[in-house]
This record gives sequence, structure tokens and C-alpha cells, in this order.
Amino acid sequence: MPEISLMPAIGISASGLEAQNRRMEVIANNMANAQSTRGPDGKVYRRKEVIFAARLAEAINADGIDKKLQGVELQNIVDDQRPPKQVYKPGHPDADENGYVTMPNINTVEEMVDMMSASRSFEANLAAIRTSKSMANQALDILKGR
Repeated sequence: MPEISLMPAIGISASGLEAQNRRMEVIANNMANAQSTRGPDGKVYRRKEVIFAARLAEAINADGIDKKLQGVELQNIVDDQRPPKQVYKPGHPDADENGYVTMPNINTVEEMVDMMSASRSFEANLAAIRTSKSMANQALDILKGR
């Protein structure tokens, strides 16, 4: 009889929780800097995006080496390549000679949609962990003879 374990499912969901949590942190940072005209380096803030990748594990089977999904991981955080916005604010201290201020390339509506998506993904992974835990408890109850 093959061994059945719920631990891989919980591990995969936990990696999803971690990845979505980091995604929400990046989105919150984008929102916090939406009106920043200068960062610590003196340049305008650039919107950040997260890049996820599948976490794979190699396993040996009858046909040779196989790759099995082990979850998701944050591969990189990159700058959005869209150009910054030019906003006409002639009295602003960072305005150029024509009265335009270079603002971050952040669309707050887009960030809110991304935040809702990350939040829902986080909740789905949490629900999967709770379901796995419930299944494990029910299996233990069956083994106890209840």
C-alpha cells in the first residue's frame, strides 16, 4: 500500500503563504511611495514587481530523474519598466524649469487590485492548510476507532 502524506500539500501551501505575504509587502511599499518625488538615491521611486518561480525537487523514478513541484518561491523583485509620470505642478520644489514634476510610475487602482489578488491567494493557501489539518485529524480519529 503506498504511503500517503499530507505534509507535501501543507509545505506547498506554506510556500504560497510566504510568497503572497512578500508580494503584499512589495505592493504596500509601492502604495507608500506613490507620491514620492525622490528616494534616498535622489531619483524618483520606481514601482516594484515580484517574480515567482516554481520550486522544484528532483526525484528518481523508474524512468530516471523527474521534477516534482515543491511549491512556489520568490525569484526576484524587479523595477517596473514603465516610464515615470510627468505632472504639472509649477510650485513644487522638485519641478523642472517647465513646471513638471517627475512622479513614480504607480497606479493606485492597479496596486489595490494586485493587493486584493494577493490577499485572496493568501486566503486560499491558508484554507488549503486548514483542510489538510482537518483531514489529518479525521484520519487520526479513524485510527483511534471513533
